[in-house]
Amino acid sequence: MSPDALVGDITRLLEVWVAGWAGCRGYQTSVEGRFPAALRADTTGEWEYFAHDPSADEFAALAAKTAEAPARVLTILTNDVARFSALAQKHGLNVTSASQAMMIVDMATQDTEDPWLSDDDLNLVTSQLDGVHHAVVRSSDTVAASGRVFVVGETAVFDKIVVQPAFQRRGLGSFIMKALAAQAIGPYVENGLLLASIDGQKLYSHLGWSTVCRVLMLSTSDEGADLSVG
Repeated sequence: MSPDALVGDITRLLEVWVAGWAGCRGYQTSVEGRFPAALRADTTGEWEYFAHDPSADEFAALAAKTAEAPARVLTILTNDVARFSALAQKHGLNVTSASQAMMIVDMATQDTEDPWLSDDDLNLVTSQLDGVHHAVVRSSDTVAASGRVFVVGETAVFDKIVVQPAFQRRGLGSFIMKALAAQAIGPYVENGLLLASIDGQKLYSHLGWSTVCRVLMLSTSDEGADLSVG
């Protein structure tokens, strides 16, 4: 499925992204109604539910499941943030994050050649385990930047692209993306998907990624949880 076709079917896009994101993190997945869910076993130990523009009745059902435990999260892909923020308030949920975006790219436009580091004090280590490709840049024993990618069919889902503060503004975010692409992208991978923070959106836009829609995270808790880094 091409990037345009995937964007034209955001319900399918969401399913693919959840499968890839859960694959990156080793999460168990399930479904709630017609929507995917993942058990965040390494953090909250609770379920996170995902939906794209659910109906009012679907939202009410998902909100009820989310409210069963404070650590549960309901994540909505939408470009109507105001509507779902109002629905959240109606059902006793708080907006814990509204700054992220789902982004997509045609992998044919991306550099998939093995990158090289211009800084002699930095070293790239790549690995693969259980279908997850990892890339880590180190300075001696210190991790400077890291990321991972998991391929679902024709789509590569990138996750946890992190550059430590002391190593920012050295092009390491772009470098990690290229290193992951060089590892994981074969001739049948057409799309790249990821969830991006505000800072990440600037980087990925520069690399040719496009925004699909906004991401709204809801919970009974007042504490947020940023999927792009957490």
